[in-house]
Amino acid sequence: MSDQDKVSIRKLPTGVLGLDEIMGGGLPEFSFNIIAGGPGCGKTTLAHQIVFANATPERPALYFTVLGEPAIKMLRYQQQYEFFDEAKLLNSIRFVNLSQVVLEKDLNAVLDEIVKEVEAANPAIVVVDSFRTVIRKTLASTGEWELQSFIQRLALHLASWQATTFLIGEYVPGEVANNPVFTVADGLFWLYQTVERNSVVRKLEVIKLRGQGSVPGLHTFRISGAGLQAFSRTLGLGGRIKVPTERRLCTGIPELDKMLSGGIPEGDSTLVAGPSGTGKSILATQFMAEGIRRGERGIIAGFEERSQKYLARAGNFGVDFGAAQKEGRLSMLSLRPLDLSVEETMQELVDAVKKIGAKRLVIDSLSGFEMALSPGFRQDFRESLYRLISALTGIGVTILSTVEVEDSFTAMPFSAYAVSFLSDDLIRLRYVSIKGELRKVLVIIKMRGGAHSREIREYEITSAGLEIGRRLGEYQGLTTGVPVPYSCSPEIREVPQEQANKKQE
Repeated sequence: MSDQDKVSIRKLPTGVLGLDEIMGGGLPEFSFNIIAGGPGCGKTTLAHQIVFANATPERPALYFTVLGEPAIKMLRYQQQYEFFDEAKLLNSIRFVNLSQVVLEKDLNAVLDEIVKEVEAANPAIVVVDSFRTVIRKTLASTGEWELQSFIQRLALHLASWQATTFLIGEYVPGEVANNPVFTVADGLFWLYQTVERNSVVRKLEVIKLRGQGSVPGLHTFRISGAGLQAFSRTLGLGGRIKVPTERRLCTGIPELDKMLSGGIPEGDSTLVAGPSGTGKSILATQFMAEGIRRGERGIIAGFEERSQKYLARAGNFGVDFGAAQKEGRLSMLSLRPLDLSVEETMQELVDAVKKIGAKRLVIDSLSGFEMALSPGFRQDFRESLYRLISALTGIGVTILSTVEVEDSFTAMPFSAYAVSFLSDDLIRLRYVSIKGELRKVLVIIKMRGGAHSREIREYEITSAGLEIGRRLGEYQGLTTGVPVPYSCSPEIREVPQEQANKKQE
């Protein structure tokens, strides 16, 4: 059969951000679907979003309730969501209560009532909530054969009406096998709500969807004031491949730019690793402040500090982050809940990047990022971080991330999370003990975009930010944190910077 001979199936929008992509483009029109899951997982809210997204005066929606919540009670809560449109209740959406028919009569009477209402309204969308109630009553009074016959007749009627139908029910995953409802359905959408320690995680799965390629597996979703929003588990894997460029982004620290052979290559992911107090956030703020000065829009995703600290710190560098925010040149995201998924964090970052056309992104810090995730997502932190970085660098964003590393005075670990391989560039900050003082040193471990300095440089944190000083060339073992002079003779002492400069001259 040629493509011209194939029947074209129109796809309806679900009204749920991210869900159309997971389904392979939307809902197949005139399909017969099941929305299943336990209590409180969002089944009714999902159905309402679909109804409000598609109902029109010419092709309205019929919403049948069966021993569930009365329509007036249901709408009292659903009107709190942004997708709720009161005007549609007047001419596009109609609620029909079937509870009395289900309680007093048999399945034939229930079907007759549904048929009568559908033929009178010519709806585009039909919802029966909760269909599980009908099934329980049928199995108790008649049997499975009568139920299967009822399902078949209902499906035939719905196909002839050219309506897209949803049956909602409270099911558990083990009920999929040998269930006549699931056998007849064109689409089967399962919603889950699980508790992971103190966090609640919501996931959905497209178990079955005839005629189109949906994304398999479990996808996280969140219910907020806007309703449901879904996040595909493959988010970030289909991004553009990073295009090499010769352009460098200045960090705002002149000596560091020299060590980086001109700055951070555009589109790179740079990791700044070091223990607490070494100035990772200050370096990140200088990097963003320099971008704002140069007219490059940016985003700061803070998982530890509040936005006010960044605003105050940037002021010390002569940059007004507050004004940049108001002008749309900077977006500051404070992401600190303890039940995030990487997918929703990634979606928020990608949306923010596209909204303002950001070229720079600061993630401060990966340690805080991991703590903000639900416990179950922390197990896949490295894989998720790979997708996040690939998605953002693929659209041309230069990323600077910070990560806290506990210093050892016998070695210099690069990253506590073993994520340094995900970065193009790695800058390591650490403490060293010299003459009874803790001093700070900086070294560039790697830079995939070209040559870089191999010097270990001392630096200080001043009111102006990080100021990189001289190379500590007279010491060995700096990477252990306890260096010793190359000559242990008592006459050997540290040469002050001024004398060292004169000696070089």
